[in-house]
Amino acid sequence: MTRDEPEWVRHALWWHVYPLGFTGAPVRPATDDERAPAHRLRHLEPWLDHLVDLGLNGLLLGPVFASETHGYDTVDHYRLDPRLGDEADVDRLVAACRERGIRLLFDGVFNHVARIHPAFAEVEAHGRDAATANLFRIHWDSYEPGGPVPADVFEGHEALVELDHSSPAVVDEVTDVMTYWLERGIDGWRLDAAYAVPPQFWQAVLPRVRERHPDAWFLGEVIHGDYSQLVAGSGMDTVTQYELWQGIWHGIADRNLFETEHALGRHRGMLETFVPATFVGNHDVTRIASAVGEDLVPHAVAILLTVAGTPAVYAGDELGMTGVKEDRLGGDDAVRPAFPAQPPGPGDLADHPIWRAHRDLIAVRRRNPWLHEAATDVVDVAHTWLVLRTGTDGAAVVTALNIADDGARLPAADATVLLAGSGELDEHAATVTVPPRGWAVLGAGEAADVS
Repeated sequence: MTRDEPEWVRHALWWHVYPLGFTGAPVRPATDDERAPAHRLRHLEPWLDHLVDLGLNGLLLGPVFASETHGYDTVDHYRLDPRLGDEADVDRLVAACRERGIRLLFDGVFNHVARIHPAFAEVEAHGRDAATANLFRIHWDSYEPGGPVPADVFEGHEALVELDHSSPAVVDEVTDVMTYWLERGIDGWRLDAAYAVPPQFWQAVLPRVRERHPDAWFLGEVIHGDYSQLVAGSGMDTVTQYELWQGIWHGIADRNLFETEHALGRHRGMLETFVPATFVGNHDVTRIASAVGEDLVPHAVAILLTVAGTPAVYAGDELGMTGVKEDRLGGDDAVRPAFPAQPPGPGDLADHPIWRAHRDLIAVRRRNPWLHEAATDVVDVAHTWLVLRTGTDGAAVVTALNIADDGARLPAADATVLLAGSGELDEHAATVTVPPRGWAVLGAGEAADVS
């Protein structure tokens, strides 16, 4: 590894929530009578026990800071969005997480701010003389006093003005924001659009933050590119593993598990540099149940939880929620719905196959924390089946997936006991018979000891 992660991350299993959607907050500019704190953040508290019952121990929150609409157009990094509540609501949530042993991650949008952000509004009011002019990349050669301020914007979105990451003032401001909330009790940061920020900026910010909070963890949102090089060059602990996400759902949906095999090979190479942040769903993509079909969700989750990485479950995926992301205004709404005031009770979930699969696989992961950074070998692969063996000295977990309409007899790779799913080991433990569209996770060595 180029840098040791905080030790607690080895055991971290996240539940990822998009707060504005989850709590039913409106994602449009607030009217005057909507600006009072609405205390919706408290809506999360009853669901913390659901998180724990599932076996997870981390809450990865999407944006919570004051913003104009969807949370990624920040107007104040030091204030909870009034649609979610006030500072007391943050303190309540931090305390509720601590009581349950839940780690808490905030979403830091440090590439851009809303055009209506007070710092940019000052530039629009005072031009070059504004005290905040050094925070933005402004095209002064085309600026006309009294007219719109021409500045770089994020991916063509005129409402999102990019910060000038070469400015020492921006380095100072982001450092201050990060340390402020870490001192308020959070455990780390998801760095939104980290791929759009020069790595040198993170090199300047993160060591300063770690001086005061050495156990903080930093997860960068990176969609494409050389993940290992970016981690090494930025000082971030990890990045989002979109390559594996795509390889998992495409491999299953297209009945071509060779694509999953390829992605797993790339994933293994990354482990030489860092432990990726893994997922099969998040607030920006089609729900896994819609992508692969509800009966094949456990297959995707089995890969997620038995290969190396720091995994996150997107809230609602464990309940089989569906939703298709569309490329249009409001196209994220289907994957960011409001949740009820109370989670389903244990009796409601007793016969829920997707819930049971998540819970059982998370239990396997928690009993075998070495899976966090262990290498995975592909034992056998065809278009409709895949056998993986993730191992370390003295222990191994074998994942056998069958997405065909017929049963499959697959190599057991020395596994001796069924840990999750359904499958029948032969008397010599050489093969496992997996039912049609079934899956099995098996244990060998120390991983087989479930007593």
